[in-house]
Amino acid sequence: MPTDLIEPHRSLTGQKARNLATATVTAPQNAEATPRWLLRLLPWVDVNGGVYRVNRRDPVVPRAGRISTHLDGDAPRVKPGNLQNIPLFHGLSHDALEGIAGQLTPEQFAAGAVIANEGDAYQKLIIIATGKIELSINGPHGDKLSQGLLGAGSFFSEEALVNDGWRSPAIRALTPTRALTLERGRFDEVANRIPGFRDALAKLAEDRKAAAALAEESGERKIDLLTTHGGEPLLPATFVDYEEDPREYHLSQIQTILNTHTRVTDLYSNKIDQLREQIRITVTAVREREEWEIINNPHFGLLHEAPPSQTIPTRSGPPTPDDLDELLTLVWKKPAFFLAHPKAIAAFGREATRRGVPPPTVNIFGSPFITWRGIPLVPSDKLQINGKSDVGASGLGSTSILLLRVGEAEQGVVGLHKVGVTGEVEPGLSVRYMGTDAHSIASHLVTRYFSAAVLTGDAIARLDNVLVGRYHEYVYPKA
Repeated sequence: MPTDLIEPHRSLTGQKARNLATATVTAPQNAEATPRWLLRLLPWVDVNGGVYRVNRRDPVVPRAGRISTHLDGDAPRVKPGNLQNIPLFHGLSHDALEGIAGQLTPEQFAAGAVIANEGDAYQKLIIIATGKIELSINGPHGDKLSQGLLGAGSFFSEEALVNDGWRSPAIRALTPTRALTLERGRFDEVANRIPGFRDALAKLAEDRKAAAALAEESGERKIDLLTTHGGEPLLPATFVDYEEDPREYHLSQIQTILNTHTRVTDLYSNKIDQLREQIRITVTAVREREEWEIINNPHFGLLHEAPPSQTIPTRSGPPTPDDLDELLTLVWKKPAFFLAHPKAIAAFGREATRRGVPPPTVNIFGSPFITWRGIPLVPSDKLQINGKSDVGASGLGSTSILLLRVGEAEQGVVGLHKVGVTGEVEPGLSVRYMGTDAHSIASHLVTRYFSAAVLTGDAIARLDNVLVGRYHEYVYPKA
């Protein structure tokens, strides 16, 4: 186009005017950051000496544990020592346990398969490797009454190995199930082959019976009391026994060294302090890792702290009101909150809405949370789905839901940290200047000391096999 046809500007152009303007800038945005509700809702205890010792009453009855299995090809196997978690075998010699482990037979049950009918003389021990079975009986009015669900690591009917009069409830596989079974005949073969086996078994049974007579339902020794209405009866004498080797929680640490060039912090901190922002985002990452560790750490993480008696599977896969009610029966002493992945909470909301009981909401810290029976469901993406923070494109995946009681006074779950460390910028979190090197790089040590403790076993319960991908199709009437 000829230059004489270009009209001259009648005002200053925006492109040139921007040379005189200063942009309005934001602080660095951080997509990794989450609300970290768990860290805000846990009561925190200052651990002065770096060690938190949880003293409990000494149980007189051995508690049942989970049976860990591993695959040998396609067949599940169990290490002999793990059989100690079955009270019947607790205290047996290694030779006896090895003999029992060698007699376990792999079995598979299809979904819906009836393993035993109510009243059968089902003379087998069942150890579940994968899958889920239901125990039930017929009620007095002819309806079926559930006696419990058993998932991976659970066992049942060990009494059938030693009690001729034992009768089974109805046992049915809810999902495809792999199990290890031990027939009464094979058990008797081991008992006859190993010298002293039956004597040891009888002695252990007597000890368990005597201990059970002294124990409360919790397994702790009874405190003998007497209720009187007059007279001068002889009062009982009693004492409270403590664990000889109590659990100790040692504070863990998260650390990193933050490097910043002095030129950057000196020249480019006119509106936003560069060093402060570097520290802020690093501290956020430390806090995110802390929440992940409190949930998933194999030594003190909440997922691993729920005892077997406080762990249940879902009945049908997705989390239903029935499943959360079962959790509430396990942590019924002042439950504080459920903890679940956001997709698990959404899955529960769908199931509750499907039943016509959409969960109400409550505001905490200015944010809405859905509730069940008045207990909030608190979201955290650290409760992973199939080992990941999200379900992915497939839509398939399972996770767990926790229910917690919190606080030292409530014998619940508490967070542990060390307050007053050098360079503290938040309670239990410090940033220490480490000096500047010959390249003008300034270094700061960021440190967080923390852990978590479960004071009693009934302060936490876990719902496993929570499926998050089921949706419902609703049919609406045509107008």
